[in-house]
Amino acid sequence: MIEFQHVSFSYEEGRPVLQDLTFQIRTGESVGLIGANGAGKSTIMKLLLGLLEGEGRILVDGEEVRRETLGEIRRKLGFVLQNSDNQMFMPTVYEDMIFAPLNYKLSREAAEARVDAVLARLHLEDLKHRHNHKISGGEKRMAAIATILAMEPMAILMDEPTSALDPYNRRIVINTIRELQQTKLITSHDLDMILDTCDRVILLSDGQIAADGAAQEILRDRTLLENHRMELPLSLSGR
Repeated sequence: MIEFQHVSFSYEEGRPVLQDLTFQIRTGESVGLIGANGAGKSTIMKLLLGLLEGEGRILVDGEEVRRETLGEIRRKLGFVLQNSDNQMFMPTVYEDMIFAPLNYKLSREAAEARVDAVLARLHLEDLKHRHNHKISGGEKRMAAIATILAMEPMAILMDEPTSALDPYNRRIVINTIRELQQTKLITSHDLDMILDTCDRVILLSDGQIAADGAAQEILRDRTLLENHRMELPLSLSGR
């Protein structure tokens, strides 16, 4: 589904953020992308979406990410931003959700049916006509996920999906992520959330892959995590 082939990137000459990065994410996988600050996690997301251009090749569903293919690539990738205020730009949840389907040339009837189906699936029907500036942070995060699902992407990218949420809303978001059938790539410092939602983890360190394997193995390896400026998930730290 997603493939990086010898990808390198630098914001400043001589200071590489990513170095010769190669990995694959298969269709249906749920992958956590972890690492200390500055490891290159957000850069990977931006490269996938064509917001940055580096060296090497990036493919989505077999199609190379380049300027000419960005329209089609972005229809296949849904991106849930860390700050929902930067994503929800229309007055109401409904208007945000229907915006992309209408721009994808769906009829109003089909777009409305898709919005209603997503809201029902996530049990968010009561948010449909709510104003974005009048809903809570947790509700807005769920609405942002609903907006992306209304696009029917093949893969979902999430940047720190549980940041700044209280425990109740954090659990709702985690349960929702676990139920999503799409391919998922999630960046987060919340390693307990990664443990709950991802089968596989890619650990980045200084722009390179330090480890790539089963989430249960990598996130239980105290020495590996500490060597790369991270700590065990809280749920495992006492074991």
